[in-house]
Parts: sequence; C-alpha cells; structure tokens
Amino acid sequence: MRRIVLLVTSPRLPAGLLTATAWDVVRAAPVLAGAESELTTALRVAGAQVKVLDGPAVPALLDAAAAHDTVVWLAGPAGDESLARELGLRLAREPGLAELELMYGSWDPPGARLLDAVAVLDRMLSPGGDPWKRAQTHQSLARFLLEECYEAYDAISAGDTDALREELGDVLLQVVLHARLAEELPEDERWTVDDVAGGLVDKMIRRNPHVFAGAEAGTLEEITANWERIKQAEKARESVLDGIALSQPALALAAKILERAHRLGVPLPVPQAQPDAEAALGATLLALVAQAREAALDPEAALRRTTLTHAHSIRTTELS
Repeated sequence: MRRIVLLVTSPRLPAGLLTATAWDVVRAAPVLAGAESELTTALRVAGAQVKVLDGPAVPALLDAAAAHDTVVWLAGPAGDESLARELGLRLAREPGLAELELMYGSWDPPGARLLDAVAVLDRMLSPGGDPWKRAQTHQSLARFLLEECYEAYDAISAGDTDALREELGDVLLQVVLHARLAEELPEDERWTVDDVAGGLVDKMIRRNPHVFAGAEAGTLEEITANWERIKQAEKARESVLDGIALSQPALALAAKILERAHRLGVPLPVPQAQPDAEAALGATLLALVAQAREAALDPEAALRRTTLTHAHSIRTTELS
C-alpha cells in the first residue's frame, strides 16, 4: 500500500536534527512542503528531493502518492491539523489511494516551552512590543515579583496544585522579564536569561557533589552541612548573617537571624528593660520567635494560620 507520511518536527530544535527513521524516509521519498524553511534547506543539503507547493496541498500529495510508494509532507509548527483532517477524510472515502501515517522526526525536549517564554518576552520588550513592559525597570517590577511569590505561597498553603502551576507561571514571567530588561543595561552590566540559567546549573553542580561528582551522599543532615560548607567557601562572607533577605516579613527575618546565630553559638540576648513600648514589644516578639525555633515551629506560618482562622471567624460573624 502506498503511504503519505506527515512528518512532524520540533520547531525548537535545530533544523535537520531528525531521528534515523525520519532521515531514511526523507532520503528515499519525495518531500513536499507548504513553504521554504530552515528544514527544507537542511534536507536539500543532505540530498533530499524537496518541493515547495504553490497550490493546494491535498491534490498534490495524492498525485505524488500515485506516482511513488511513499511521499512525505513536512508539517508546519502547528502540525497542519486541518490538512491532516482533510487528507484523512479523502483517503477514508477512497481507501485504495494510500495510507496516512504520522511520523515524529523530532520531539520537544523537556523545558522546550521555556524557549517560547523567552521568545514571547523578547517580542514584547522589543520595538513595536508592549509599551507598558518596555517602560518597566527592575525597581518598578520589584513589588510584582514579591506579589507573585506570595500568590504561589498561597496556592501551596491551600494545597491547590492547579493554582500553583498558574502562579509559578507568573513567577517565571517575572524572572524572564527581569532577564530581558537586563539585556538593555550598559554593556559592562548586561546579562541574559542564559546567564541566569547557567549560573543556576553551575551552582547546583558545585553544591551537590553527591549527585554530580561521585561523593558519598550520607544523611540529609550531612548533605545540608556540606551544602553550607561549599556555599560559605564560595561566598567568602564576613558575617554569618550575610545573605539574609532583610526585606522579608519581620517574623521570618527574626527566625532566620536566630537560626544563623545558633550556628555560630551566639545565644539570645538576656531580656532587659526597654526604653519604650515598641522596643518592649519587639523584645517580647523576638523571645517568642526563639521559643518557636526551639520547638521546631515556623513563627511566620503559625501567625499566618491563626490570623487566617480569625479572619474566617470574622466573615462568619458578618454573615450571621
């Protein structure tokens, strides 16, 4: 039986990066396409017979199938669903003409849609793109990054994985947007999303020798301690408190500082008389955070949970 092969390839991979089976087919059979592309060029260079059609594709494919055992159609990035449907209906009405076969010459690798995200943001921040985004700076976007992270946190707290997927997309938007804005910086300050990803990859490899360098894994505590040793050697920080995000909520900040102080063996200051009510309240709260840390509790999460429970009771009262 003659066959018409719809060859689908990933637009996110270099043209010509095909499976061995796909190469065998395109070298042995005539190839038709709807437009010139990097792939048609690559196939011609490799010796394939490629013809770009000027008219309707279905009649041309049927004519080619009548003259050859196999004919290949180079499907576009969207897969040419309408053409496949029309061709399938035609062959169903006349089953003796040919068989329709779908062949994947290449697949998107994991993470391929990240390339689309980069391309979309590049388009939006290029001339003729979105005026609002083009007017932004790292400083003007800072609050949006925090908001998106908090919304992702809310989705995690609610156990809503569908919402989490969407909210992480919004966080990713901020990451890619900041990286694209950095391409507009002066040359000596400029960096790209590849620099961001490359730095992450290098860091993960350096700090996980039990995964990438054949080191013995040990216990979780040993892995964490080794991570911290490597991190300290990389950063060469002057203080155990260096690197703490000072803009995080006060309870979380207090917990992080007390955690770092514990590593160094620095005890919590002995409570003393405070000069005013605000200082006294601050000292009391810090002592409570220390108690929470000793009990392996997260003071930020505890206060959030209790506050939201109280908020729920207020709403219930309003409705009664």
